[in-house]
Amino acid sequence: MTPVQSLRPASRWLLLAAGAAVLLGGLAGCATGPGGLGDPTELHTAIDDSPARARARTRLALATSYFQNNQPEVALDEVKKVLQVDPSFADAYNLGGLIYLRLDQQAMAESHFQRAINLNPRDANAMHNLGWLQCQQGRYPEAAQSFQRAIAVPGYQGRARTMMAQGICESRAGDNVRAEATLKQSYELDPGNPVTAYNLSLLLYKRGDYQRAQFFIRRLNNSELANAESLWLGIRVERRLNDRQASDQLASQLRRRFSQSREYQAYERGAFDD
Repeated sequence: MTPVQSLRPASRWLLLAAGAAVLLGGLAGCATGPGGLGDPTELHTAIDDSPARARARTRLALATSYFQNNQPEVALDEVKKVLQVDPSFADAYNLGGLIYLRLDQQAMAESHFQRAINLNPRDANAMHNLGWLQCQQGRYPEAAQSFQRAIAVPGYQGRARTMMAQGICESRAGDNVRAEATLKQSYELDPGNPVTAYNLSLLLYKRGDYQRAQFFIRRLNNSELANAESLWLGIRVERRLNDRQASDQLASQLRRRFSQSREYQAYERGAFDD
């Protein structure tokens, strides 16, 4: 999963901190129990208590576990078995889409997300995942429509996550004004999301609003979620505001914790404006 080029958000960060937000969100967003099966009343119009659905849910939990343990091929085999038991199980198609996305089979991923939505028109997680796939492909109007459909689903608990993805996508499309507004909404709903804070701060930094950029990046760097990308952005923000002490403190952290990172190498070169 690659973040937005125009923002240069951290690809490593999106994998580590937002992988569950953008890709695994289709599962993590509705996982309320140890099996990760979620609450079927949250996004489904009806509850299927049939024996076939019960067996399918048990096997889907196994497939989810394999996927989360980075065994996509094994997980895919399990999803196929789920669909043999219950071919109308929308959640299985959503997971199948995520697996195909992991395997870089985008056409198969899209068809699975679409199938999940067709089976359950209120599956906001599948809409979110479809939107992110469309964004990666540069299909920005379609992505915006998918994100908005997800956000509009009553009871959807992942609105902040979807707004985060939408804001990143809007910036990729070159609409930084709209991206900033969307990311602000996401931040208001979930101020603890490091990817939202980072991207919002970076947008503000790039348009010269250093004071407000400082607010978001300082909060992030003062948390345990700070990483090389956030520290490097913090350094550049503090330098723009002529706070040498704050900049030096962040540089010390970057050197101590991430001395092998490309961000530290950029710091050593003095590439503050790259």
